[in-house]
Amino acid sequence: MADDSGRTAIIAAFLANLGVAVTKFVAFLLTGFSSMLAESIHSVADTGNQLLLLLGSRRASREATLEHPFGYGQQRYVYSFLVAIMLFVLGGLFALYEAYEKIRESLGESDYDPFESRWWWVPLLVVLAAMVMEGLSLRTAVRESNRVRGRRSWLKFVRSTKSPELPVVLLEDFGALIGLSAAFLGIGLTVLTANPVWDGVGSGVIGVLLVVIAAFLAVEMGSLLVGESASPELRHAILRALESPEAVDRVINSRTMHLGPDEILVAAKIAVGGSDRAADVAVAIDEAERAARACAPDLTMLVYLEPDVDRAPGTPSLDGPGVDADPREAAAHPGRD
Repeated sequence: MADDSGRTAIIAAFLANLGVAVTKFVAFLLTGFSSMLAESIHSVADTGNQLLLLLGSRRASREATLEHPFGYGQQRYVYSFLVAIMLFVLGGLFALYEAYEKIRESLGESDYDPFESRWWWVPLLVVLAAMVMEGLSLRTAVRESNRVRGRRSWLKFVRSTKSPELPVVLLEDFGALIGLSAAFLGIGLTVLTANPVWDGVGSGVIGVLLVVIAAFLAVEMGSLLVGESASPELRHAILRALESPEAVDRVINSRTMHLGPDEILVAAKIAVGGSDRAADVAVAIDEAERAARACAPDLTMLVYLEPDVDRAPGTPSLDGPGVDADPREAAAHPGRD
């Protein structure tokens, strides 16, 4: 299940980021390198993000209430969106501010000696150790993602999955490795050239990286929050299932929307023929509902069907054609699944 894979990846990332944050901050206190401060704040933000993801997953598991009749599945999208905001503000903007301050101070400094502190080598060692820990966390996220990714490319998986935790952890870990590489180069060049501007440049690269990742996540999570339909493949399967009972002539109109990664709402108007008796129509609707749920047994599917008389093909429904009206034509435009 995607939930179990996401939780495993979150816990692995949380443990890695917590340990890395402490070591980076100690390295900053010993040497004063701004790249280390930017990276330590980055890791603190990531650690807080993992807690937010776990909290969102927990709150999403609550039972439906009268006030929230469709449940709390979208809480996972809410907290993932908060992760993007936190990464942008606490991680990206702080790193950019620190880079600006470091470069501004360094331009007026002419006698900088990187070897003045006997701990000059500590940040380089810490960065290398952090890269190992983040690499292990990324490996866990990749392994868990491969269980649900199928044949999709990584970019398509990140943009199309309905489960928000795995893309967040993947991008955070990937960004952490790039940020650590920038920090290593910035600190290394500062030591080699005795020019602290490189340290500020490293912080700036980290800040830009975090802002870009946060913006990407905000767009993707925002789309899920607004409400996305099922993938074209799933919509097609639901359509075939709804039309499978003998008493159902065809689906006139349909809508689907994810209420959470594993919860989907299906609403459709179906043409029921063969009998005008209310009991026969009710039986046809029940059969169509069971067939729809059976086509995706791993999902919690809420199905609402409205019977109607059949119309000639091309005759518009009062509801309009709708986004999900003909999923067979939409199969060439894959969405999230």
